[in-house]
Amino acid sequence: MASTIHGNSITHLDVSLSVTEGQNLQAQGYRKINVDLNKGALGKYIYIWYKKEDGAPPITRLQVAFNDDMAVGLRKAGYTPINKDLNAGAAGDYIYLWYFRGQSEYDIPIMDIEVTTDAEDEGWKFKSGWERLACDLNRGNAGNYIHAWVQRERQTYICDVTATNSYESDMKLFKDGYTRVDEDTNKGALGEYVFIWYRKTTDPERALSDLQISTNDCQYQELQQKNYEKVSVDLNEGTIGDDVYLWYKQGGIKPIKAITVLVNSAAVQWYKQAGVNVIQRDLNSFNLGKTEYLCYYR
Repeated sequence: MASTIHGNSITHLDVSLSVTEGQNLQAQGYRKINVDLNKGALGKYIYIWYKKEDGAPPITRLQVAFNDDMAVGLRKAGYTPINKDLNAGAAGDYIYLWYFRGQSEYDIPIMDIEVTTDAEDEGWKFKSGWERLACDLNRGNAGNYIHAWVQRERQTYICDVTATNSYESDMKLFKDGYTRVDEDTNKGALGEYVFIWYRKTTDPERALSDLQISTNDCQYQELQQKNYEKVSVDLNEGTIGDDVYLWYKQGGIKPIKAITVLVNSAAVQWYKQAGVNVIQRDLNSFNLGKTEYLCYYR
């Protein structure tokens, strides 16, 4: 059981949509992350604020919801919403942050949170142990690709992966300690909403050692012959594209520390330059959706 008191961990989160809201949060002891979440989108100036309060339970998980269905499982699992649209005043999806204060073995306190607005900043940050929220906080508009990042109290590793093509099991997965990669692998493809999920551990012995993607029968058979385990959900479910599957291996000397999904093609070069493994097999293979790649670091 994780401890509930961590003096240097983040215990409170909020968002300001105006100068007045920011002043009120500052008066309550919050610190501002000085990056506008609407950068390039011509909407309101929006900022994330956080507080570290001695003796208060730490925030251990952070998620993003960009539609109402994504919020249902979060609410039922006990997550707390910050009811302020991160796209307020701009075009695009309604986007909300949700946080959780957990005490399971999969809940490692969050010590810091930052925001990036440029692709070239992402690769080194991912490699440096920061966990990336996959959803673009400017999702659906023409602004910068903006991502929130968290840093945890201890080094963590990916010990489980799965995928969903409906929202029915969301609450159970959240309660079982999973984090949802909050970007639809069918983005723009007019199929089902499909999400990859992962669970983290502090024990490298339990970690996954490799991830792969198959987009055709030859790749499928090759990975099967190499004794990879397949996640049963087609990441292209409901589209005109090929079947796309996530595969993994457990054990090995190089445990996987982090995974995410890249929608911004311009970010690929920066991740590769940083030594991050980018699996350049499109999760939207042969359909009309946005090119997406899974990447991981170990």
